[in-house]
Amino acid sequence: MSIIQTVTDVNNAFLSRRELICNFTGLGGKLKKLEAVDMITKEFKLSGKIVIPMRLQTHVGKALVTGTFFIYDDEGLAKKHVNPIIFKRIEKTKAKQAEADNANAEATAEKTE
Repeated sequence: MSIIQTVTDVNNAFLSRRELICNFTGLGGKLKKLEAVDMITKEFKLSGKIVIPMRLQTHVGKALVTGTFFIYDDEGLAKKHVNPIIFKRIEKTKAKQAEADNANAEATAEKTE
């Protein structure tokens, strides 16, 4: 049994995007947006496409998270349709994660020397 269960998978031809709503079982309160994007990309083989996490909703009393994702083929079209604040938040999170990875790499390099 997979952790990811598809609730709806709609091809929105009007906005040229795919709208995907999935349930993540057993990850209530532990799932981050970028981790969810990585899981969705691997599960549905979406490499080379723009996956935007719009919403992650936890359910009270359950270890269940429902995520809404928009999948675009073109980044320009995605930036045109989606609020620019969402892209700023994603970039900020990616930068913070890269900074933490660099700090960990430097710490391990110092320990080995």
